[in-house]
Amino acid sequence: MPRKVIISGGGTGGHIYPAIAIADALRKKDPELEVLFVGALGKMEMEKVPRAGYEIVGLPIAGIKRALSIDNLALPFKMVNSLLKAKSIIRRFQPDVAVGVGGFASGPLLMMASFEGIPTLIQEQNSYAGITNKFLAKKAAKICVAYPGMEGFFPKEKITVLGNPVRSDIVDVSSKRRQGFAHFGLQEDKKTLFVMGGSLGARSINESLNEGLARFLDEGYQVLWQTGRNYIDTAKLAIETLHTDAIKAFDFIYTMDLAYAIADVVVSRAGALSVSELCLAAKPAILIPFPAASEDHQTKNALALVEQDAAWLVKDEVARKQLVTKSLELLGDIGQQENLKTNIRKLAKPTAADDIAEEVLKLIK
Repeated sequence: MPRKVIISGGGTGGHIYPAIAIADALRKKDPELEVLFVGALGKMEMEKVPRAGYEIVGLPIAGIKRALSIDNLALPFKMVNSLLKAKSIIRRFQPDVAVGVGGFASGPLLMMASFEGIPTLIQEQNSYAGITNKFLAKKAAKICVAYPGMEGFFPKEKITVLGNPVRSDIVDVSSKRRQGFAHFGLQEDKKTLFVMGGSLGARSINESLNEGLARFLDEGYQVLWQTGRNYIDTAKLAIETLHTDAIKAFDFIYTMDLAYAIADVVVSRAGALSVSELCLAAKPAILIPFPAASEDHQTKNALALVEQDAAWLVKDEVARKQLVTKSLELLGDIGQQENLKTNIRKLAKPTAADDIAEEVLKLIK
């Protein structure tokens, strides 16, 4: 009989892609192993997970809206429905272990898994633990974290520091450079800035870049720009106005390995997944932490690199004044690029997905 694992969570790429990386590592270790994902209905995991080749079931769970909203009145009912559906999924699939990666769906699923006597493992990506994972930690058998010093959030005896699981195709991007330029329609002989705001885009990064696009062209650089779906039309209009083939904009980039391959400098939010990928790809980076992230954890993620001279930091509130200038400065400074590459490479944990998969398999009786 094949071993079975449920993986739950999602909401953003920062939760989804580590989950997929864990699933891939599990399948590599045991090709017969069955994996079922559980996500939140209407969230991006319902599209991204099947695209990666895995089955997913959705729960009617949602988060609390910070502004006063009538939608918040429905939350207790959604939670009860999600718990009941999670129980039904668990009894039907009969997993040997349940894994939670954070996000709305991991709460009800891991709660019911614990109630049913199934061992659970939590994977916390950030340097500041989320509310859901802190709550679930009491019943978890194992907690895998990316940063040291997480004893303030979780029981010390359950913690193991393994890093964040990253897609295996990012481990060696240097060999894909020519393929990347062909894929995105950019020139091999030009320095390239890759700008990304996370899976949902980033307004301040997009607006800051838009105001300075012409400066990159004037300096002879080219730009690969991942905008998020809300800004793609504005970006394409700006590029059209400049009459250039040296700036390419996409609402979402699935081939992230090729994007990293062509990047000489990367501008990014400081979500846990982005930081881990930058370390693995060893790319000079300018990080702009999202200021509204819970407990300002993106700033903490960024500082973990900045304090090792492994990245530059530009605060969100000054991005409009500084981001383009700083990007041009780093693009033009080969020595600084090499210094950042050397230091960020030291922080990479290329075996994180395999190590976490091993911990999952240890929990199977």
